[in-house]
Amino acid sequence: MWYLVGGLIVLGAFAALAGILSDRRRSRTVGRQEALPAAETAVSAACCGQHEVCERDSLLAAAGKAIEYYDDEELDAYRGIPSDAYREETVDEFREVLYTLRDTDVAGWIRSLQLRGIYLPDMLKDEALLIAGEKR
Repeated sequence: MWYLVGGLIVLGAFAALAGILSDRRRSRTVGRQEALPAAETAVSAACCGQHEVCERDSLLAAAGKAIEYYDDEELDAYRGIPSDAYREETVDEFREVLYTLRDTDVAGWIRSLQLRGIYLPDMLKDEALLIAGEKR
């Protein structure tokens, strides 16, 4: 009986150690990716645009470009507000801009918001990425 209890304790300690080492390795990898210049993090031309990760990376790849406004200067008032903290009226302002854009401009608009430090409301993220992904 004591062998079984001792074995479970050793197995649990081993699993905890493996989890800690895995988290450390993952955090070092993320830190290295953030330190790379924008040119090195750019997505290759082979990106199909059909996956969320690929879509996110391609939007961040142009971080070194100049900010382009899409007749949405009023959204600058929401700089730094977390994406889950918007009220419904505010979300409607973002929605109005999103639906007045041409489909081909949506990815550029999202990129512009990111460069300006404006977080897209959580309620619109899926819609915006869907529209941007359809035009790829």
